[in-house]
Amino acid sequence: MEQSVSPEEKKVNEENLEEVKVAEDSLVEEEEKEALDDVVEDGDAEDGKADGIKIKEQFKGKILKLSLAGALVDIGKEIPAVLHISQIPRPEGKENSNNIHELLEVGQEVDVWVKKVKDGRTELTMIKPLDLEWREIKKDMVVKGTVVRLEKFGAFVEIGAERPGLVHISEMAHSYVRQPSDILKEGDEIEAQVLEVNRRKKQIKLSMKVLQPEPEVMQEEIASASRPASARAQQLKEGKIAEPREKAPRRQKKSLKKREEINSEGFTFGISDNNGGESEPTAMEIAIREAMEKAKARNRSDNKKKNSVSQEQEDLLARTLTSKAS
Repeated sequence: MEQSVSPEEKKVNEENLEEVKVAEDSLVEEEEKEALDDVVEDGDAEDGKADGIKIKEQFKGKILKLSLAGALVDIGKEIPAVLHISQIPRPEGKENSNNIHELLEVGQEVDVWVKKVKDGRTELTMIKPLDLEWREIKKDMVVKGTVVRLEKFGAFVEIGAERPGLVHISEMAHSYVRQPSDILKEGDEIEAQVLEVNRRKKQIKLSMKVLQPEPEVMQEEIASASRPASARAQQLKEGKIAEPREKAPRRQKKSLKKREEINSEGFTFGISDNNGGESEPTAMEIAIREAMEKAKARNRSDNKKKNSVSQEQEDLLARTLTSKAS
């Protein structure tokens, strides 16, 4: 005779069976999680390749199996690759979901990229990797990018890194740039060189002018500054520069005569030329001489006037005396 079971006992038995099933599933998924965690441990293969697979290489994959930790994906290679749940983008409305069954389905085709390879095992990501990782950006490397924003102080350029690079206004051209919009506009494709990269501050400084030829005037100035002293002699020899004209001999006699005239007025100048003789008078000496000559001319004119007045007075006095005597 079958023993009757009360509804309460039946409910308890069903709950116990459910707990056992959950425990078994949890145990299986925990083992799968550990297997996935082993794959996603830090550290790449020595050459970053496995079975001809390259890091950042893109594949069209098919979900083979789901687990708590992620999914097993067929990418057309002998060994399936693993996709950790942290590398699955969340659709709108499920940003905080950690339920793999809400994110993927068995048999679903997905676009994946190779994130890491280790010991022949491949880790995938559904998040498109950056063209340039921070560790790949080096000083002096040349990059290509698109201008995405202009500011008064420079232009931000998308180069495929986590953050856009900055071309400061002073690094846009060798000549003066009044504002960035005089040279660039949003959407322009440019080439620049990395001046500095700071991963902690997430800053990338770029330069356009270092890749541009320097102006000819600037090159000539640099060449002139670095040219040895004998270069001028070489240019004279090749006829590139005309030989300097010989200086005409100084007219020492005339200069000495002028100096003597000035000295005769009581002034003494003790400047002599390199040959021991008197040098030509300076501008100040000539001015003094001309002033003295003008003064002498005025004196002569005044003397003539005085003499003329005196003669007239004598004539008048003589006529007056003659008139009185008669």
